[in-house]
Amino acid sequence: MTETNTLFNIREVTHEDGAISAVLIIDRHHDILKGHFPGHPVIPGACMLQVVKEVLERALNQHIRLKKANSLKFLSMIDPEVTTEVQLHMLYRIDQDGSIIVNAKLISSQTLHFKFQGSFVIA
Repeated sequence: MTETNTLFNIREVTHEDGAISAVLIIDRHHDILKGHFPGHPVIPGACMLQVVKEVLERALNQHIRLKKANSLKFLSMIDPEVTTEVQLHMLYRIDQDGSIIVNAKLISSQTLHFKFQGSFVIA
């Protein structure tokens, strides 16, 4: 899979039995941060969801699209000037209808930044 998310450099992906973990390095100089927000950049929530999708695509070697976001929780802002690395932890299973049911979270050190529960489908 080609990676399009240059805000997060995806590193050290492990995938085993419905569990995926990845180390993500944040590009604190990325253009998107210049407008979100000038003088005090934070990682946009949409980018957090996008990196979940991209890591799942990479692990499954399939193009996918979001089917449903049951729960999106943005719990703590990620300041790229302070936090340069986050971990993504994801559990997934394939439902009877082919949906990929996902629970994911982004953390750094002991801080939980983002939680997602939802589903994707093969594109």
